[in-house]
Amino acid sequence: MLRALAIRDFTIIERLELEFEAGFGAITGETGAGKSILVDALAQLLGDRGDSTLV
Repeated sequence: MLRALAIRDFTIIERLELEFEAGFGAITGETGAGKSILVDALAQLLGDRGDSTLV
């Protein structure tokens, strides 16, 4: 289970720290809010191939 996520200097995110509670969690927001960036950061952490433009 993912308990926390900290992101620094990833695309447009300078610094972000999230903590998740037990159970179901959802990330919602308007277009352009950064939801896909969070998913991309998590994919990088899990071994997805990176692109030099992300860092």
